[in-house]
Amino acid sequence: MGLSRLIPKGAAMIVAVGLVTATVAAGEVDVMAVDARQAADGSWTFSVTLRHEDEGWDHYADRWDVVGPDGTVYGERVLLHPHVEEQPFTRSLSGVAVPAGVNSVTLRGHDKVHGLGGAELTIDLQAGK
Repeated sequence: MGLSRLIPKGAAMIVAVGLVTATVAAGEVDVMAVDARQAADGSWTFSVTLRHEDEGWDHYADRWDVVGPDGTVYGERVLLHPHVEEQPFTRSLSGVAVPAGVNSVTLRGHDKVHGLGGAELTIDLQAGK
C-alpha cells in the first residue's frame, strides 16, 4: 500500500509545503526579541536577541539592522565574530536616530552565507509612551 493511500491528497500537500518551508528557512538569522529605549536626546538604544546556527568564521550572523517602514536603514550593528557556543545572544546599538513621525521599526538579521532572511520583528516605538 503506497503512502498516497494513507494520507489524503490535501494533507500530503500541506506536509510537503511545511517541509519545503523549513528547508528554505534553515540557516538564516532569526530576531527573537527586542528591547528599545529612547534616550533624553531623542536617540534610541536597541538590544536585539538573535538566534542563528553559527558554524564558525565562514558562516555566522554578522549583522542586524534597524529599518523604517519605507525601508530606510537607521542603524546597523556589525557582529565581528561567530557565536557558536552562545545561542541565542543579545547585542545592543546606541545612538540610533529615528526621524520624528516614524512610529515603528523592523529589526532584521543578516548572515555571511544567506544574507538577509529569517524571522524579523516589528516594534511600535510609541507603545511605552
